[in-house]
Amino acid sequence: MSPSDSYPTTPRTTPRRHKDRILRDRRVIHDILDAAFVCNLGFVADGHPAVLPLMYVRLGDAVYVHGSPGGRPLSAAGQGGLDVCLAVTSIDGFVLARAAFNHSLNYRCVIVHGLAHVVEDTALKRRMFHTLIEKVVPGRLADTRPLTERELATTTVLELALNEATARIRAGGPKDTPEDLALPHWAGTVPVMLTTGAPIPADGQRGDAHLPGYLTEVDLHFRSTVATT
Repeated sequence: MSPSDSYPTTPRTTPRRHKDRILRDRRVIHDILDAAFVCNLGFVADGHPAVLPLMYVRLGDAVYVHGSPGGRPLSAAGQGGLDVCLAVTSIDGFVLARAAFNHSLNYRCVIVHGLAHVVEDTALKRRMFHTLIEKVVPGRLADTRPLTERELATTTVLELALNEATARIRAGGPKDTPEDLALPHWAGTVPVMLTTGAPIPADGQRGDAHLPGYLTEVDLHFRSTVATT
């Protein structure tokens, strides 16, 4: 792997435990970020730690979140940037061991450290919104009213570069100790996946607003990209 294919190692991305689960491969990190929908953004506000769950999207080597300009992280970031830690996790399976102590989860996680900055470029903000909508439901953007300039102006977008990013992955079955292998308890992995249900129309739906094909012809479900057994 060439240096350009992976993100650099820094003191904040150097693990103390489970070093075998750490990956810095750019493609792996991008794939995990692109497959999930919600991140947890950690920061310090007024001297106290805070964490916010936010929708996000990746564009190139940066992650973008958005919200009201009056929100604590967004207003703080406008004062020269905000030091944050962003985490994204997808659960792929319940790992059931013979011993209670050895139960675990299969997961894919990305953690990013860095200074988040407010995006001033209107074209980039619009691209972020368009990409986010298409990420959630491909084909939806063309079936909506376009964003107005006012809507863009009243929404703050933060950009966090993936300069300090690592992936953490746990895959495979349980890891029982040798003395527990003869126990009569079932052990193995229960796969977990995110799926969509049947669309539910909104209140006041017009009679001529038919269910679009991108919701009926496409099987919208999101499966793990990492083997769970």
